[in-house]
This record gives sequence, C-alpha cells and structure tokens, in this order.
Amino acid sequence: MVDILKMRPFRRKKSKKQLPVKVITFDSELEFHLEQRATGQFLFELVCQTIGLRETWYFGLQYEDSKGNLSWLKMDKKVQDQSVNLSNDSGCVFMFYAKFFPENVNEELVQEITQHLFFLQVKQGILSMDIYCPPEASVLLASYAVQAKYGDYDEDNCKPGLLASESLLPQRVIDQYQMTPRMWEDRIKIWYSDHKGMSRDEAEMEYLKIAQDLDMYGVNYFPITNKKNTELWLGVTAMGLNIYEKNNKLQPRTTFQWSEIRHIGFDDKKFTIKPVDNKSPNFIFISQKLRINKLILDLCVGNHDLFMRRRKPDTMEIQQMKAQAKEEKQRRAVERNKLSREKQLREQAEREKANLEQRLMQLQDEMQNASEALRRSEEAAEIYAEKSRVNQEQMILTEHKAHTFKQEMNRLRETALKTEKEKNSRHGVLCGKIDGGEGKRSAEADKLKKELMYARAAERDATQKLLTFLSRSVNQSTSSVEPSISGSDVTESQILDVDLCHYDVIAGGDMEEIDREIEKERVECLEKSKQVQHQLRELRSEIELLKIQENQCVLDILNAEQLRQGETKYSTLKKLKSGSTKSRVAFFEEL
Repeated sequence: MVDILKMRPFRRKKSKKQLPVKVITFDSELEFHLEQRATGQFLFELVCQTIGLRETWYFGLQYEDSKGNLSWLKMDKKVQDQSVNLSNDSGCVFMFYAKFFPENVNEELVQEITQHLFFLQVKQGILSMDIYCPPEASVLLASYAVQAKYGDYDEDNCKPGLLASESLLPQRVIDQYQMTPRMWEDRIKIWYSDHKGMSRDEAEMEYLKIAQDLDMYGVNYFPITNKKNTELWLGVTAMGLNIYEKNNKLQPRTTFQWSEIRHIGFDDKKFTIKPVDNKSPNFIFISQKLRINKLILDLCVGNHDLFMRRRKPDTMEIQQMKAQAKEEKQRRAVERNKLSREKQLREQAEREKANLEQRLMQLQDEMQNASEALRRSEEAAEIYAEKSRVNQEQMILTEHKAHTFKQEMNRLRETALKTEKEKNSRHGVLCGKIDGGEGKRSAEADKLKKELMYARAAERDATQKLLTFLSRSVNQSTSSVEPSISGSDVTESQILDVDLCHYDVIAGGDMEEIDREIEKERVECLEKSKQVQHQLRELRSEIELLKIQENQCVLDILNAEQLRQGETKYSTLKKLKSGSTKSRVAFFEEL
C-alpha cells in the first residue's frame, strides 16, 4: 500500500515592479531602478550620494512632462506620480541641473564637484547663447576652459587646429566677425599661455568669477504683463526680482530685493508679492499660464530661503565643509608649490645636464683633436729622429773620411819634407851636376811646389766642408726635437682640463614659506586683474575692425551702448535699488 503525500501548491512571491530611471549630468549618465513608491527626495539624495555632492541646496532634477513642458521634480511626491514622460528605453529621464545660483561663487561654493557642475552648466549656457557674453570676454572664458581641460600650455602638444576643433565660442560671436577659426585660436592661445601653473579647479573658478559678472548669469526669465498689459520679462535671481523690457534682457528697469519682500502668492494667473513696507502697495503681475506661476513661486521660495540663509551664521555642516575645503586647498597648495619647485629644479638640472653634456662633447672633440695632433707630432718626431740618426751616421762617415784625408795629407807632407831633405842632402853632391841638368831640376822643383800648394788648398777645402756639414746637422737635430715638446705640452694641458671636470647636479633647495607665497599670489592676482581688463580693452579694439555690423543682434547693440555709458551689471542694480519700494512698484505699473 502506497501512501499518497498531499503537496501544497508553491506560491511565488510577488515581485515588486521597479521604475527604470536615467539621470544625466553634464559629465556623466547615471541609471537607477527605483521602487514604485520612491519619492523625488529619495532619487535626488541617491544621485547626490553617487556623485559625492554635499552642497545639495543649489541643485534639482528637471524633466520633460507628458505635454513637453520642462518642470522640476517635486521632492515630497512620488516620482511616478509627477507626469514624467516615460521613455521605452530608459524609463524616466531627468537632468541634474543647478536650480539656484550663489551670489558670490568664490565665497559660497565649497566643494570641487559643486564648482565643476556649475562650470559645466554655465559654459553650456554661454555656448548655447542662453547667457549673453561679449566677444572679448568669450575669448577669455575659452582660454580658462582650455586650461581646465588640457592643463598648462605646451607649444609642442598644442598643435595648430587643436583648439579650432573644440566648441569654445558662441556661434553668434563667430558669425559677426571676419575671422577664421585659426585667428580665433591664436587669440585664445595668447590668454591660454598666461594661465600656466593653474589647476583645473582654479581655472574653473576663474571662469565662474568672470561669468557671474555677465548680465544674464543666474537669471530665470518668465514672460509677464502688468496692469496696463505691457509685455515684460520677470527675472528671478539670487538677489531678488528684476523687471526687464520685452526687447532688453540685459538691463532691468526696476528691481525688488528679497529683503523687502514679505509674502509671495498667486491666484490662477495673477501673481501677488507683498512688500515688507506696509505703506507700499502690492506688486502684482499677470503670467501667461498657471504652470508658469507655480514654477515662479517655486524659484522665488528657494532663492528667498538661500538669500536669508547667507545672512545667518553658517551651520555646523557648512563650517565643517569649509574647514575641510580650506585644509584641502592648503594641502594642495603645499603639494603644488612642492611640485612646482621640484619641476623648476628638474628643469634646471636638465638644462645644466644638457650644458655639461655639450661641454663634454666639446672637450671630447678637443681631446680627440689633441690626440690626433699628438699622434702627428710623435710621427714627426720619429721621422726627425730617424733623420738625425742618418745625419749622425753621415757625420761620422764624413769625420772618418776627413780623418783619412788628413792622414793622407800628413803622409804627403811628410813625403814632401823627406823629399826636400833628400834634395838638400844631395844638393852638395849634385851641385856640380846642376849646370847640366838645372832646367830639369828647376822644373821638377816647381812641380813639387805646385803639388804642395794643391795639397794645402785641398786640406783647407775639406776642413771648411766638414765644419759646414757639422753645423747644418746640429741645427736640423735641434729643430726636430722642438715640435715634439710643444705638441706634448698642449696635449697634457688639454688632458688635464678633461681630468679636472666634475659634473654635479644640485637637485635640492630650501622652499619658501607658504604664507609668503600666498601673499605673493594675492598681490599677483590684483595685478593680473588690472592686466586682464587692459587686455580685454585691447582685444575689443583689435577685433572691432573685423566686425560685421549686419550680423549684430539686439543684445550686441545694447551691450555696446552699455559699455559706451560705462554701465555694468552691478552699477545698474545699485541705481535701481535707490528709492522706496512704493516708487518702484508705481514705476512698474506705468511701464
């Protein structure tokens, strides 16, 4: 009998559906899978944690809704409940953008990643012409962008055409001047070469410090109308609300700071701002759509909160971040100074090494020439020595011949004397016979006399020739020895020079105090700022001759007029802030 086991059916756990999400920053793409109940705050914190961002209050997630409008993701609602346009491939797509801008980038931005994200966004805004930038300033900003990307200028690596292939200038700037890409590249290189030694984060910060002075930097524009139905632009900024004419986004006509605004709200398309001054009327404008009013309110609240936070003592988190950033900057400054010093020493050592190698090659050539001269001198000495030996042998032979000749002369002299004696002895005997043979004997005596005179003359000639030969031989022997001695002396001195050369490379040195370096950099920064302004004016004058007037846009004309009047972004805002809030509200209503 077989027992039948009763088996319960296996129940699979219900798998939780996940929402695929892609988040695009300016330098990366992030992909996540969220639960259906995940909120916008959860996704935002996940992105910030992934990229290591702590200054989160500047940023937000922007998306395109189902109607094609751009909106910011709400943090307190679920992601899937915010009418996000779903893509078949990537699910929800969000752009990680800076939503709010600081008043002063140099004082407020702490983290390097924060500076980098702002740099990329502002750069994209300038290149896409969403932020107006004058031509001369765009060239300067391009040089900082190149420094941030490629590092220090190197003429060997920065080949012609390298920068021309990069997107560095707004197309509006390129179109309004009769300049080739190579001409633009040459002018960017002039600035680029001045940034040597600047790190990436320093170059990006210099970029942002210049960009924040642009009139359209950090301004969110919205079309509005006043009570007289005049079309205007509302600009929401970190400092407050600006009002612009329809055809002029550069110079606001009036402004309201956050410090003089007490309450902000809207009813349908009607937007109402209540001033702090109770005597002032409400600031009211009309927007085109309800959705725009919601976006305006969101930006106003966020900017107002940051405005008030900046005027309070820093929180513990910000103090900690600033302390860490300060320590990191000091550490990098020390490392950078150390590396700079080491680089200078290395370059100096390489130069000295090259000079020593060149000097060594010269000495080797001189030594080789001296050796060759010595060899030739030794060969000449050997030849002269051989000639001296031959001359000595010839002198010995000549002396032997002279001795033999002298002996022969002595023999002849003795023979002659003997003959004369015999003649004298026989003179008496033969005296009687002289008469008969006198003529014959006289002739014979004359002959002997002549022979004696000839022998004496021959002896004098031989003696003279011997003396002449001996003197010539001695002179030749002396001259043959002198070149050998001279050549030997020269060679020894040159060899001595080579032996006395020592090659020592000094690779060390005392580094200067860091505080002194920082103070020096601060002074140089002020001087450089003045120099930059001067160079900007020169560049503006230079390219002004190549401008095509027909290709200028309205903003170019407005900027030229602003420069002619000596107005800047800050001087304009300073003038607009004068007067009471009531008078500025009345001015807005009369536009």
